[in-house]
Amino acid sequence: MRAQTQRKMVFRAVMSGRVPRWSSDSGARSMSSWWRSVKPAPKDPILGVTEAFLSDSNPNKVNVGVGAYRDDNGKPVVLECVREAERRIAGNLNMGYLPMGGGVKMGEETLKLAYGEKSEFIRDKRIAAVQSLSGTGACRLFADFQKRFHPDSQIHIPVPTWANHHNIWRDAQVPHRTFHYYHPESRGLDFVALMDDIKNAPNGSFFLLHACAHNPTGVDPSEEQWREISHQFKAKGHFPFFDMAYQGFASGDPERDAKSIRIFLEDGHLIGIAQSYAKNMGLYGQRVGCLSVLCEDEKQAVAVKSQLQLLARPMYSNPPVHGALIVSTILSDPALKKLWLKEVKVMADRIIGMRTALRENLEKMGSPLSWEHITNQIGMFCYSGLAPEQVDRLTSEFHIYLTRNGRISMAGVTTGNVGYLANAIHEVTKSA
Repeated sequence: MRAQTQRKMVFRAVMSGRVPRWSSDSGARSMSSWWRSVKPAPKDPILGVTEAFLSDSNPNKVNVGVGAYRDDNGKPVVLECVREAERRIAGNLNMGYLPMGGGVKMGEETLKLAYGEKSEFIRDKRIAAVQSLSGTGACRLFADFQKRFHPDSQIHIPVPTWANHHNIWRDAQVPHRTFHYYHPESRGLDFVALMDDIKNAPNGSFFLLHACAHNPTGVDPSEEQWREISHQFKAKGHFPFFDMAYQGFASGDPERDAKSIRIFLEDGHLIGIAQSYAKNMGLYGQRVGCLSVLCEDEKQAVAVKSQLQLLARPMYSNPPVHGALIVSTILSDPALKKLWLKEVKVMADRIIGMRTALRENLEKMGSPLSWEHITNQIGMFCYSGLAPEQVDRLTSEFHIYLTRNGRISMAGVTTGNVGYLANAIHEVTKSA
């Protein structure tokens, strides 16, 4: 009876325009201003480049900012092995939840790519692995794992790196420090400074390493340099976390692209790896990847995996099923895997070919500058050495779009535009 009376009083107050004391003044103001302090987020620099490109009506425009593979006609590609896998999956797809750890078969096949087909670590069940939301999700899940179990630790990140690495560890509330990597003058690796930073970091530090095809520079250590890095990590007790977004896409050979990881494994390190199938299978929108952590023994691996799943539960609960089925279908079928290896090599070879063509075109124009770094670097990106002002000229005068740090996505370079791109670069650099 009392509740009914109160409801009537509230109803009459609302209908008469009177506002009850508990919702007046400060209460009403707070209700109307929940999000008043929210400002628009800064635009992502890469997405901003794409937006500008799309709004340009010039027929000669070129987009070398996008970080996704394109064929020689500048078109997105769906691999034939992916199409065949989808044909096999169609009509047989169970729409139920995957386990929190993801597709079992997908995880098994993914670990073989990173750790080796006959890895003793897989055999001995020493690896804690969970399916992730591509490489980004794997990095974020590890960052949260690091924060939870090493709350006072930091992450050492190379300069430069993929911009989202900073966002990931920042939002996981893990402080970051940087270490030297790129040498602007040589447009190669600053190996001496890199080794000094590894030596001078506190013992037992966490380091983020790019396994291959460093983004954005395309500069990778040599095999011998990786061995020296591994030796110094061992001496200092550092933990290496590898982001491997380009396995197979860099050289065309997944085994070769995993060499850095294999070196660390040979030297007895416990490591973490983020893997992604965005680039090497073209599954950008499927968001399929894997996070793995090599542990001391099976018991520890079980514990670590349980904690990774616990972290994933409030984030996204379960990973998506479709991409995992595509990956497991391809990698578990010998014929489809052979086709994938062939197709990933075609993609890598096209990128390598465009590097050669861009360098040759620049040299034919009589450029006094050295362009060796274009072919010395590897993977999707070329760190051109162009200054921001030169990039601005490429855009304003030639309708060529790229990020202002001079990073060129070689996926956007084709036989049809490489001459135009080279001429434009020559024009903006000939007075340098």
